[in-house]
Formats: sequence, structure tokens, C-alpha cells
Amino acid sequence: MKGWLIGLLLMPAMLLADTRLQNAQEESEALQRDAAAAQQRIDALDDASREALQRYRDAVLQSRQLRDYNERMTAMVEGQRSELDSLEEQLASIEQTQRAVLPLLHQMVSSLEQFVALDLPFLPEERNTRISQLHSLLDRADVSVAEKYRRVIEAYQIESDYGRTLEAWRGTLEDDQGHRTVEFLRLGRVMLYYQSLDGREQGYWDADAENWASLPGSYRRALEQGIRIARQQQTPELLRLPLKPVASTDATEGN
Repeated sequence: MKGWLIGLLLMPAMLLADTRLQNAQEESEALQRDAAAAQQRIDALDDASREALQRYRDAVLQSRQLRDYNERMTAMVEGQRSELDSLEEQLASIEQTQRAVLPLLHQMVSSLEQFVALDLPFLPEERNTRISQLHSLLDRADVSVAEKYRRVIEAYQIESDYGRTLEAWRGTLEDDQGHRTVEFLRLGRVMLYYQSLDGREQGYWDADAENWASLPGSYRRALEQGIRIARQQQTPELLRLPLKPVASTDATEGN
């Protein structure tokens, strides 16, 4: 009985102790949960701080890069502005040059036209067509001054080459007897000869008289050889043909 009594007396105390122990455990667990939640918040704040710091560093780096880029672009723009100023000056100079060159080109073509008119009458259609095309070219606005200058110089070069070549061709002779087909032989710009197709008639252009003059039949073979040489049908050799002195004022002929 005594034992039961003692047990009954101790039971409330034991129950109270169990209750307090349970409460203490629950409070400890709550504190642990609060500590874990607080640690999570601290970790989250730490991550946020690191992210904010990284964003700040990225922003600083991007700001530096943009500043360097702006500096380079500013220098590039300044360089381009200087180039534009230089180009504008060059364009102004080109316009002035064009105003000076175009009248000169017209004068050169007119001089060439006069020269052809006073020269030996060979290839008249080809040469006059070239000069006519030059006149038309100089009046065109869609052709550059450089191209016009090149074409005029090219025409001068062609005319210059005529003075160093031996040429033969078949063409129409116009004289007192009318029109007939003959063989022409040009000796540079010194002399221009012709020979009929049957070889019975030959002559030369008399610049003083501005007319065709006949040659004796003794020059027939020499003219035939000259024509073959000009056409590269015969090896070059010495030709005995009459040459009229350029400065001569009489009608004499030289050999």
C-alpha cells in the first residue's frame, strides 16, 4: 500500500515533468526552425548581396567599355569629318580643273580637225568620223572629264602613229576623171601614192596644188613593191619613189 501511495503521489510530478520536457523539446524544435529560417534569410540576403555586387561590377565594366567605345567613335568621327573636308576641297579643285580642261579639250579637237583637213587626204571617212565622235563626246554630261581627256589623247596618238607607218589599202579616188577604185600607198605623212588596179596608172598627192598628179610608168614596179611590203606580202627593201620636199615652193620632184 505504501508503494502505491508513493506512486500516486509521484505521478502528478512525473506528468508535470513530462509535460515540461515535451514543451522544452517543442520550444527547442521551434527555435531550431526559427534558426534555420533565419539562416535561410541570411543566406538569401548574402546571395542577393553577391548578385548585387556582381551586377555593380558588370555595370562598372560596361560603363568603362562604353566610355572607351565612345572615345574611339569620337576619334573616328573626327577623322571622317577631316576626310570629308579634304574631299570637299578636292571636289572644288576638280570642278575648277574641269572648267579649265573642257575648253582646252574643245580647242585640241578643233586643232586636230584643222590638222586633218590640211594633211594628206588618206582615210578621210575614218579620221573625220573619229573627230565628229570627239565633238559629240565633249558635249555629253554623263562622261567624265578624265574619259574625255583619254579619248582626245588617244586620237592624237593615232594621228601621230600615221607618221611612222607604211600603209596600203584599196579605196575610191576622186579626181578630174571621176570616181574609181585604186590601190593607195601611204609613206608616213610624207607622201601618198595611188595605182590603178591594172597597174597602168599611178600618181601622188600634190600638197601644193592640192590635187592628184600623175607619175611616169617607170614607178609602176616600185609602187607595186611598196604596196606588197605595206601588206607584209614581201620583205622590206629600198624603194625608188619620188619625194616632194616639204618646204619646196616649186614643182620639182626629189628621189
